[in-house]
Amino acid sequence: MAYAAGGGSAGRGAGASAEGFRRAGQGGAASAADAGRAGRGAAVSGGDVRLAGPGRAVSAADTRPASRGPWPARAAARTAADPVKSLIHRHRALCERAVDPLEIAAGLEAHGVTDRTAARFRHRDVFSLAEEMYARVPRDTDTPEPVTEAPDTPSAARWIALGLLPGVLCAATVAALRLTEGRVQAVAAAVGALAVAVALGAVLRRGPLRTEAHAPVGRACWLLAYAVFGDGLLRAALGGGPDGLPDGTATGPWGIATAPLLALALSCAPAVGIAHVLATRARRKLATSRGLADFTTALRPLLLGLVALFLVVLAALLTLTGTVLDEPHGLPQGLTLGALLLLARLLTVHGFAHAPSLVLTAVAAAEATALASVFAGRLPGWDVAALPVESLVGLWGPAAVPTSACGLGALVLLVHATRRLTRASAHAPADRPR
Repeated sequence: MAYAAGGGSAGRGAGASAEGFRRAGQGGAASAADAGRAGRGAAVSGGDVRLAGPGRAVSAADTRPASRGPWPARAAARTAADPVKSLIHRHRALCERAVDPLEIAAGLEAHGVTDRTAARFRHRDVFSLAEEMYARVPRDTDTPEPVTEAPDTPSAARWIALGLLPGVLCAATVAALRLTEGRVQAVAAAVGALAVAVALGAVLRRGPLRTEAHAPVGRACWLLAYAVFGDGLLRAALGGGPDGLPDGTATGPWGIATAPLLALALSCAPAVGIAHVLATRARRKLATSRGLADFTTALRPLLLGLVALFLVVLAALLTLTGTVLDEPHGLPQGLTLGALLLLARLLTVHGFAHAPSLVLTAVAAAEATALASVFAGRLPGWDVAALPVESLVGLWGPAAVPTSACGLGALVLLVHATRRLTRASAHAPADRPR
């Protein structure tokens, strides 16, 4: 039988001891040790005493108070009291490698943390939450190590010179094509194309347009080749040709357009400058913005303005090259192709390579399908295959095919860029998740 007595009442403790003696007397002789243990159990102060069995007492120190609850509940209470601590634990690697709170804010956004999520951690926005996380994570030194320029990162003067190199080499190649004929002209074209490709590769591997992601180079080369040969081949195919290979002129049976290609090569330098301005201005706006919505609102006009500036410069270059070379300037197809390539590269540079790859593939497939449908229409019973392209070319000319394909692709990438490139996580370090 077990008895419980309140430790704070001496009278009840004495009564319990007397009752124990009486019951011990009825059931047999009770030892003095049993009586002493009963008395000490009754005199315990500030807790309960449980007597389990005859003469056995369990002190209050050995019994966990029910008001404190189980240990998991107490751990959960500590986590609820400091919710930021658990977030720091989940993103400790991000906090330890960040050089300022802005990188933590960008990384949190990349992991799906929004201003509404930050409110659950008792902060008004992600930037404020990132500042606390940055301050609470210990580091080896309070003074950050000076950031040194990577060996493969050229200075501003070098990447500006690299941006001008493709245009200069392309201009020299076009001049060589105009001054030579026959086999010498073919050799000049091959050497010039190789030199321009090497220079363009150097621009894309260094400077603001460099990226570690896989870029759809083959599809971009197809689009550039179509800009030179596509319209002439389509016009010749609709006329029953072509009867031979291109002769290097715009007025031949298979005319080529060198003005758009030269203008696009010259536009590499403006594209490099636009990528640099976007990166630096986005970094500055990260430092002054106090919320993700504020950053997006401030960066969207900048992105649209830079794309518009590039199109203005490209339009001027197309007009200039068309006038100098005495060729059609090709404004519609040149502008849409330039916008498509610029947006695809900007998205790839900032880590969003999937959408540009799909769009460039779709545009290249559309142009190839247009050409193939014209030749398929010559087969018996396949006349209907060439009707869509014939109708489109009859209304707007051969330029309608690349203009519509590249224009639709550029519009899709522009919408995608206004959503992706205006996020803080797009301008985080290179190892950010996507």
